[in-house]
Amino acid sequence: MNTIPEHNAGHSILQTIRNYGVDTIFGIPGTHNLEFYRHIKPLGIKPVTTRHEQGAGYAAIGWSLQKGMPGVVITTSGPGLLNALSAVGTAYCESVPMIVLSPGVARGDEFADNGALHETKDSTGAAGAIALWSRRVQSASEAVEAVHEAFSLFATGRPRPVHIEVPLDVLEAETDCAEDALAVRLVDDLLSPDADQLSRAVEALNAAECPVIVSGGGSVFAAAELRDLAEKLGAPVLATINGKSVLPESHPLSVGSELRLPAAHELINNADVLLLVGTKMGVEEFWGGEIAPQGTVIRIDRVASQADKNIASDIALIADTKVVLHALNTSITRSPSGETGWLGKAEMQNLHTQLHKDALEISPTLMDLAEQISSVIPSEAIVAGDSSQITYLAMTSTTRLEHPRSFLYTAAYATLGFGLPAAIGAKVGAPRRPVVCVVGDGALMFAIQEMITAAEQGLDLTLVCVDNGGYGEIRQNELDRDIQPVGVDLHQPDWPILARGMGFTAQQVGTRDDVAPMIQGAIAAGGLQFVHIPLASIPR
Repeated sequence: MNTIPEHNAGHSILQTIRNYGVDTIFGIPGTHNLEFYRHIKPLGIKPVTTRHEQGAGYAAIGWSLQKGMPGVVITTSGPGLLNALSAVGTAYCESVPMIVLSPGVARGDEFADNGALHETKDSTGAAGAIALWSRRVQSASEAVEAVHEAFSLFATGRPRPVHIEVPLDVLEAETDCAEDALAVRLVDDLLSPDADQLSRAVEALNAAECPVIVSGGGSVFAAAELRDLAEKLGAPVLATINGKSVLPESHPLSVGSELRLPAAHELINNADVLLLVGTKMGVEEFWGGEIAPQGTVIRIDRVASQADKNIASDIALIADTKVVLHALNTSITRSPSGETGWLGKAEMQNLHTQLHKDALEISPTLMDLAEQISSVIPSEAIVAGDSSQITYLAMTSTTRLEHPRSFLYTAAYATLGFGLPAAIGAKVGAPRRPVVCVVGDGALMFAIQEMITAAEQGLDLTLVCVDNGGYGEIRQNELDRDIQPVGVDLHQPDWPILARGMGFTAQQVGTRDDVAPMIQGAIAAGGLQFVHIPLASIPR
């Protein structure tokens, strides 16, 4: 007979999260987390059960990027939590809000080493080494306070994942929270920039002859303001991967997410004013290029620790991005200088041409293939990638999108197995938008089990597998070091048969000319579609 109180700590925690608007959780039910799962349906929360906790975390990231709220993951104790930590590391590196809830051993049993189920030396410590913070709470009210603190952080600071561990005896006990303690807490007024720094920034931008803007992940909620400022300044806009399409990539001032290419480095270095909006200017995105801005560097960021991250600022506007951009737009007096700004139409076209040449020099075969794929992806689509060569060598350059948070890729953490579950989470979060996932065979094998999750959720999703026979990049790395390839040429399944077994309609490309029409047809057909592209059979 069940003696667990109906309004236990699990209920209070999930009710608080639901009050903030989160209506979907990702995870896997387990022996120790059932007092979370008890309350999911009564609270009107949709559960998405993945086939691995790592996939739950990546799906939560995809969902979060569409909804603008933290992705919530429920794991069981011990191995369930540890399985999710790669996704926690991804969210930390890519500044994505996430709440991970897990049960823990009962109070008094910490470090008992008595062979209990899922016993782990220090789960909270393990998670805390990866997440922004990890708390082992001692009561329902402490857990609820941690949830409120997390939402405040996500609204005002650099969003990163947090972990809340609830001891089993606390999770199952009668809550000590009053109903009003679970209510949403409004965030105080958003921080405004220092007046002197703002005045200096306005002066510099008004006087700039060749300003350049870089949009980062911190600009995604200020897309309209960034567009207005770019048009006022006539400034070309480069994007980080996380800031891709904050300015629609059809816009005449959009340069795209091309920070890895030499022509982009030259543009940045030659700007007389460089405006960095919500970006750490991560070193990995520049692929070792020489980044040495000659002009005034203005940085906009929520947190002061970013003011000199990787590139020192001359003027730092530490405040909410939307607030700062609005203030700049209000104060700047210059008139727009044509639809392509100070570069002019011919020079902007030359810049795009040079960027394309730069990308082709790195990987002509994959660029050609990516152009075929991207040519039939709708501009309003969400595109998910992985740490696959087809993604970082080509799709970042060829995919032109219109909305922020539409290109799902982990530029810094660069993990395999991200693309498919992230696409699933994105489709759950934005069911009316087309979602296309393009990954390599090695990456897909890291998350192959999530194909059945997509089927179970009844999604419309097109999955494209670019098959180079294993770990192509590492194979080349070995050759570059005069190492005879080892451990990288992998046995392949019969991909179409595997996909059909998972509930997909599957096709295999025979020639280069098949690529675009086959993918276009798959997207149009809807449902679960799988397109296998064996690179060996489609030479350029």
